[in-house]
Amino acid sequence: MTDSSTTLTTAAVMRLAPVIPVLTIDRIEDAVPLAAALTAGGLYAIEVTLRTPAALEAITAIATEVPDAVVGAGTVLNARHYELASDAGARFIVSPGLTDGLIGAAADSEVPLLAGTANASDIMRGLEAGLTHFKFFPAETSGGAAAIKALGGPFGDVRFCPTGGISLKTAPDYLALPNVLCVGGGWVAPAAAVEARDWGRITELAREAAALKR
Repeated sequence: MTDSSTTLTTAAVMRLAPVIPVLTIDRIEDAVPLAAALTAGGLYAIEVTLRTPAALEAITAIATEVPDAVVGAGTVLNARHYELASDAGARFIVSPGLTDGLIGAAADSEVPLLAGTANASDIMRGLEAGLTHFKFFPAETSGGAAAIKALGGPFGDVRFCPTGGISLKTAPDYLALPNVLCVGGGWVAPAAAVEARDWGRITELAREAAALKR
């Protein structure tokens, strides 16, 4: 999808597809076929959360062996995570919130940050740091599409990737908003399908998600 040597902006990552799969990978041997199944369905930006011992190795494997994937690291909580994920091959970083440490790490790195926000104060802090594109998390319990629509008033130039509790059914409500570029979700790689290594099913779900209008 993109040259692996190209440095992408957060905005460019968010525009690759309407859905960014959010993956928690327990078995390293699942990483490459899972990423290949998702990209085959048209989802190119892939977030691997740093929630398992296999996560960093999975990021490296995907970055090395799945040329169509733009792999990022999620659940990045501090500057050390940022460094480890970047060294592993992550091309973008996703955090659930925003701290001074993450702001500093992003400023020192060519790997862009999609920082988590949940309210106006978070967004204002990010704007002061030069950020304009944010994750809105947890989306469904933080007001959902209605909250993001309301934030478009005072923050007209800000763009969001809502994540947290979103499904194929609710994703269109978010993608219809002018300040939403994509959504994040795990429904495209359900645990049962990954456990069964049903990569064909995951490609079908990815294709369905990639067809969502925005």
